Amino acid sequence: MSERIPVKNVTPVKVHRPDPSQHENAYTPRSRIYVRAVEGTMETIRRSFGLIFLGLFLLLPWLRYEGHQAILLDIGAQRFSIFGLTLWPQDLTLLAWIFIIAAFALFFITTFAGRVWCGFMCPQTTWTFIYIWFEEKIEGARNKRMKLDQRPMDFDKLWRKSLKHTAWVAVALLTALTFVGYFTPIDRLFIEFFTWQASFWAMFSVFFFTVCTYGNAGWMREIMCTHMCPYARFQSAMFDKDTFTVAYDPRRGEQRGPRSRKTTREQNQANGLGDCIDCNLCVQVCPTGIDIRNGLQYECINCGACVDACNGVMEKMDYPKGLISFTSEHQLAGGTTHIFRPKLAGYAVVLTIMVSLLVYEIAHRVPLEVDIIRDRNALYRETGDGLVENVYSLKILNKSQKPATYQIDVLGIEYVRLIGTLQVSVDGGEVFTQPLSVTVDPEVLTEKITTIQFHVHSIDGTDEVVESIEPSKFIYR
Repeated sequence: MSERIPVKNVTPVKVHRPDPSQHENAYTPRSRIYVRAVEGTMETIRRSFGLIFLGLFLLLPWLRYEGHQAILLDIGAQRFSIFGLTLWPQDLTLLAWIFIIAAFALFFITTFAGRVWCGFMCPQTTWTFIYIWFEEKIEGARNKRMKLDQRPMDFDKLWRKSLKHTAWVAVALLTALTFVGYFTPIDRLFIEFFTWQASFWAMFSVFFFTVCTYGNAGWMREIMCTHMCPYARFQSAMFDKDTFTVAYDPRRGEQRGPRSRKTTREQNQANGLGDCIDCNLCVQVCPTGIDIRNGLQYECINCGACVDACNGVMEKMDYPKGLISFTSEHQLAGGTTHIFRPKLAGYAVVLTIMVSLLVYEIAHRVPLEVDIIRDRNALYRETGDGLVENVYSLKILNKSQKPATYQIDVLGIEYVRLIGTLQVSVDGGEVFTQPLSVTVDPEVLTEKITTIQFHVHSIDGTDEVVESIEPSKFIYR
C-alpha cells in the first residue's frame, strides 16, 4: 500500500450553452408538404395496386355466399364467417396463425424489396394519395396550392377549400361505413345509418373511423409514417446489403448542379458535374418530404415517386435513366446483388412451413364441437326400477354454415339406456343444448367412476360423415 496514485491536473471542460436567439424556431410546427404530381412506371404500378386493394376493400363485404354475407366478423355473436369457414373463439388459434403468417410474409417481402408494402399497398399511403388527388383536382397543381394557402381568404379560396374538405369527409364516411360493414351486416348498416336507426355502437364506430380517416389521410399524412407507425422503426433490422430499396447513385450524380441543356453529358463531366442537375423534383414528389440524395432514411416508404421524377428529368436531358432507382447497397458499390441468400431463404422456408400447416389444419378441421356438462345438483340418482341415472347437458355447436342433423350415442358402457331426444337438428353457426339422461343397470358397474364417451355424428345422408367423440364420467356411489 506504499504506492501512491499519481494525480494529474485536468483543465476543466468549458460548457457551451446554446444561444436562445439562434434557436427561436426550434419547436415550430411542421411545414406542410405540398406533394407534386408525377407520372411514370412506378406511379402506374402504385395506382394499380391501390385500385386493386381499394376495390377489394369496398367489394368484399357486399359479396354473398350461400345466402349469407361472405365475410362477417360478428364480434357480438363471437363468430367470424369467411365464405365457407366459420371461426369461433375456440378457433382463434387459426386466426393467430393467419396473423403470424402475414407478419412473416411482410418480413420476407421487406428483406427482398424494402418497404414496398408501405409505398404500394399500405392503406395509409393509398388513402393519402386519394386525398392528394382531390387536392390537385380542386385546388390545382403544387404551386397553385402553395399560392392558394398564402393568400387571404376570398370567395375563390373559400369554395375550393369547402369542396375539398367535403370530398375528404365523403371519402372518410364511405371508408368508415365499409369498414364497419365487415363487423355488422352491411346492407342493413347503410340503410339504418342514414335513417338514424342503427345501434349506438354502430353509429359511434362509423363516426369514429370517419374522423380517424379524415385526420390520418387529410392532415397527419406523413406523421403516421414517420412518428406513429412502428414498422418504420424496426425495418432496418430486416435490411441487408442485397435488399432492393429506392436509392440515389452518388458516384454518378455528384457533383450536382444546374447546367445548360445545350451542353453534352461528356462536357459536363469534364467540368466536374455529375448527372444530377439539382432540380429538387425528387424532394417535391416525395410524400414524406425527404431528400433521397441524403442516403437511406427511415422516413422513406419506397413508393418510387422520386424514381419516376428523376427518370423524367434524365429523359429530357438525354441522360441514361436510373440515377435514382430500386437497387441494393452492393449494386451501388459496383458489386452484384445476391438474390438467393440464407436470410431470405430462411424466411421463405419458415413461411412455406407455416402456410402448409395452416392449410392442413383448415382442411382437417371438424365443423362440429360438443361440450358435455354434468348435472351438478346430484352426482347420480336411483330410478324406481333400480337403475342408476346420471344427467348431462350436451352443447352441440354446428361450426359450418349449413343446417345439419346429428345422432347421439354413448360408448364405453354396456346395457345403457338414453332418455331424451337422440336426433337433433342444428342450424349453421348455431349452438343447440340437449339435456340427456343416461341410465345403467348397477350390476354392470364395477367402479364408482366409469369413463364413457358421447358420440355425436351427422346423419344427413352425405358421403362425408362429421363426428365428435367427447369423454365424460358416469358416477355411482
